[in-house]
Amino acid sequence: MPELLTPDHDSTSNNKPKKRSAALGFIFITIFIDVLGLGIIVPVLPKLLETLGHIDVSTASKYSGWLNFVYASMQLLFASVIGSLSDKYGRRPVLLISLLGFSIDYLFMAFAPTIAWLFVGRFIAGVAGASNATATAYISDISTGDKRAANFGLVGAASGFGLIIGIGLGAYLGDLNLKFPFLAAAGFAFFNALYGFFVLPESLKPEHRRSFNWKRANPVGALVNIFKRHPELGGLISVLTLVYTAQKSVEYLLSFYLFEKFEWTIKSVGTLGIFIGVVLAAIQGGLIRYTIPKFGQQKNIIAGFIFYAIGLILIAFANKGWMMYVFMIPYCLGGIGGPALQAFATERVHKNEQGELQGAITIVQSLSVIIGPLLFGYTFYASTNNKDTWYFPGFSYAIGAGMVLIALFILIRIFKKYEGRKNSAVTPDHLPLPK
Repeated sequence: MPELLTPDHDSTSNNKPKKRSAALGFIFITIFIDVLGLGIIVPVLPKLLETLGHIDVSTASKYSGWLNFVYASMQLLFASVIGSLSDKYGRRPVLLISLLGFSIDYLFMAFAPTIAWLFVGRFIAGVAGASNATATAYISDISTGDKRAANFGLVGAASGFGLIIGIGLGAYLGDLNLKFPFLAAAGFAFFNALYGFFVLPESLKPEHRRSFNWKRANPVGALVNIFKRHPELGGLISVLTLVYTAQKSVEYLLSFYLFEKFEWTIKSVGTLGIFIGVVLAAIQGGLIRYTIPKFGQQKNIIAGFIFYAIGLILIAFANKGWMMYVFMIPYCLGGIGGPALQAFATERVHKNEQGELQGAITIVQSLSVIIGPLLFGYTFYASTNNKDTWYFPGFSYAIGAGMVLIALFILIRIFKKYEGRKNSAVTPDHLPLPK
């Protein structure tokens, strides 16, 4: 008698790899489009703010910080709700709806007549962007063993390619008209939603789903519940907070820094952005697939943090434009640590908690986007606004390097604690999980 087919089961083993491959491809494109929006904004936002607000680049950096504050606040409020909804109803519907939200956001950005309308667009994007937790939970659903870290590396590769295309579109289309890059991004998001509607299978089996609980779905409740059941994750979340915040000094300040210090054009910023994207894609899409099996998760994480700190310090003190290309290489090499750290965390929770864990991580990312751009926007303004008293455009990057070094110190202590448990006959990668 033939087996009945369900959304989570195929009668032939040959269909499973095909569906899994199609699903990974869709998640790759979804994260690609998420980062594409960031990439588009990098070269265009300073000029867009200067044009809409009739302000200089130093003042525009403060507005940029507040725009990201709105975006991240919405992610913070909705990440756990959306992550928990995906644990109950499945990953597929959440991902498709979020892509439509991104499409609406880009349209707002394209046709905004004032800076105030940009805030409306960022509000919508923050709600849609909260689904990034669902995308990473999807990867965890369909990944096992060493492939989990490698597939998280694909997330990094998607980010790299998104940065390449996004910054390229932002620079070259934005040079023609500031609206064109956002219209292109809106089209990408909309058509990817249509593509996903036809090809994306559901990854979370019914037996692995859980009921929706508002206490676990609110941001504070999600973190409290994760820490209560898995206290060993507390230190890792602290590390992620520091590193994600430090990264914002690069992601959200780069174009302001280059316009101010080296007086680059939009196309010059775009060219550097494409270079960064190529390097990131090579590292996280290729190099990490070699380094994690060869050296293990812990060594990759530590090495990544060291590279981040070195890159940030070098960027802070660059005095020639061409140096930015050289100094971005060690910074990008820091990308070998992120996927390994995320895989390290996911191995410590149950299948039906992956959405909640990724929601908690997205909360941390949102907090870093709340703190980072505001902190670095104001420090950039303070260190560039009055050249007669104090002028140090790289000050924000120096602060970011300090944060990474603090995170590295905490991380080494965490790994020593896990090493102690290993010596007590409990392997750090397979700790018993609390019930």
